[in-house]
Amino acid sequence: MTGSGNNTYLIASTRGSAALIDAGVGDPRHLADLDAELRAREARLDHVLVTHGHRDHASGAPGLARAYPEAIFVKRPWSGEDAQYAVPWRTASDGDLLPAGDDELKVIHTPGHSPDHLAFWHEPSGTIFSGDLVVHGSSVMIHTSRGGNLSEYLRSLERLMMLEPKVLLPAHGPRVDAPRQLLTSYLEHRRMREQQVLDALHAGRATVQEIAESIYDGLDPALMPAAHENVRAHLEKLKAQGLVIDEADRWRL
Repeated sequence: MTGSGNNTYLIASTRGSAALIDAGVGDPRHLADLDAELRAREARLDHVLVTHGHRDHASGAPGLARAYPEAIFVKRPWSGEDAQYAVPWRTASDGDLLPAGDDELKVIHTPGHSPDHLAFWHEPSGTIFSGDLVVHGSSVMIHTSRGGNLSEYLRSLERLMMLEPKVLLPAHGPRVDAPRQLLTSYLEHRRMREQQVLDALHAGRATVQEIAESIYDGLDPALMPAAHENVRAHLEKLKAQGLVIDEADRWRL
């Protein structure tokens, strides 16, 4: 589900302060690499800025807190999720400015993939640390059963486009040097999926499984749970728009 793995980003100041974007999963190799980079730059880890509370982004926080007890851990609250990571979280809200090395990052609340999802915007360079909003060469799961919301996710993509970034640095996959092109393709992909869901309903398919199997024919079975989540995300969006009805988990136009 994480492709080639997780990206974390270390921003080190010439004055010794450093910030880490996302906490990783506590892998000892990650902690060792981070320590080596901090030592090479004679920097201290002052802030850990977490894009959202999914385990591949936040579960490394306790290990980092043990290694760097003076570090401040920052994220947007997610009730019922944050307590599993035993660190004292500091709240970040939309529009906040957070220190990162010699500069500041602006907090952008970008819900949809998760309710607490944040992106971090460095306006002078046109760079956005975009978390799980996009993955170059892949798509993003909207985990509806765990707080995901497709309508919010689409608005978050559109908000990023309005900022006209030059670079996206995502939490998975390579950097994105053509953000508008990728964001446009993501929006088009979701419109295409929505039409496929509507076509499946027109054809009489009524359950999430039936709709998913008609759309994702031939998909690796290990990925079908994610496909079910995406289908449900589209159905919930259509339901909110008054276009479909859910009757005991059977759906119809």
